[in-house]
Amino acid sequence: MTATASFIDSTTIESQLAAARAAIATRETVSRVVLTACGGSYANMLPNEYILGTLAKNLEATVLNAAEFTSRNSSRVDADAVVILCSHSGTTPETVAAAKHARERGALTVAFTFDPTSPLAAESEYVIAYQHGEGKSESYVGGALILRLVAAVLEERDGVQIADAVDAAVAQLPTLVPAARESYAASADEWGFASRREPLIYTMAGGSNYGTAYSFAICLLQEMQWVHSAAIHAGEYFHGPFEVTDVDVPFIALLGLDETRPVEQRAVNFLTQHSDKALVIDAEDFGLDVVAPEVRGAFAHLLFNIVLRVYADALADHRGHPLSVRRYMWRMEY
Repeated sequence: MTATASFIDSTTIESQLAAARAAIATRETVSRVVLTACGGSYANMLPNEYILGTLAKNLEATVLNAAEFTSRNSSRVDADAVVILCSHSGTTPETVAAAKHARERGALTVAFTFDPTSPLAAESEYVIAYQHGEGKSESYVGGALILRLVAAVLEERDGVQIADAVDAAVAQLPTLVPAARESYAASADEWGFASRREPLIYTMAGGSNYGTAYSFAICLLQEMQWVHSAAIHAGEYFHGPFEVTDVDVPFIALLGLDETRPVEQRAVNFLTQHSDKALVIDAEDFGLDVVAPEVRGAFAHLLFNIVLRVYADALADHRGHPLSVRRYMWRMEY
C-alpha cells in the first residue's frame, strides 16, 4: 500500500484506540488476553505476550497462530477473554476465521489492520486501522499501537500503571526511527555485501525480542530472500542449537534491555568466541534514554524491527533480489 488520501489520520486512530480501551475497561470481567495472528503479524504479538506475562498480576496471556487458535477450539475463549488480532491487509483467512470464532464464543475482539474495510475489520467488534506506506507516522504503525493497547489493558484490568509511559515512548518514534536507520546504514551495507551469497543465516534473541528475530528469519530471510534460516531462542541455544555454531556459520544475535538480557548475553558470549560471522545488535546503542526505564525493555523490540529491516534492505540490494519478489505467495492457490 502506498500513501493515498485515504490514509487513516491520527485523530481517527486515537479515537479507535480509545474506544477499544473503554470497551476493555467496562467489560464485566476480563481474566485472559489472547493474541493471535499469522506470519509477521504473529511475530508482532510475541513481545506483547511477553509484556503481559511479565507484568500482569492477575491476567492470563496467551499468543497463538491464528489457525491453531481456531483449531484448538479452547473453552478458555469465552466472555472473560479479550482477543487481539492482527492482519496487515485484513484478508488473512486464518485470522479472519479466528475473529469470527472468538466473537461466536463471546470474547471481545480487537483487530489491527491498515484496511478498515477489510474482512478482518468486518468480523471484529473493534478495529484500529494503523498507518502504512510512504508518509506514515512511526507513532501510528501496527506494532506501536498494539503495544499501546496492551499497556492500556494492563492498566485498566490489572492496575499496572505503564500506559502513559508507553504512550510517551511511542511519541518519540518519529525521532528515534530515522536516527536508527541512519546509524546502522553503513554497517548494514557492509554486512549485506559480505552476506550476499550466504545460503543460511541464523537469528537469535530472547524475551521480548524473540518475536523480532523470528520475524526476520521467516519473513525477511525465508519469504523475501529465499535464504534458509531459523530463529533460535537464546535460552534454548545451549540445549542443542549451539552445536551448529562454527567459524563460518553466520548469526544475527540481538541483545535487548528487558529481564532476559543476561540470557541473551550468555549466548552471545559463546557465539562470538566460536563464529567469525556473528553480527550482534545491542539495544543499548539505540539511544533510548528518552524512554522511561520501566518500559524501555518492552519498547526496544520496535527499534529492533526497524534496524533489522535496514539490514534486510541492504542484503536484498546486494543479492539483486527485491524484498517484494515471491515464488509462491500471492501467485497461486495454497
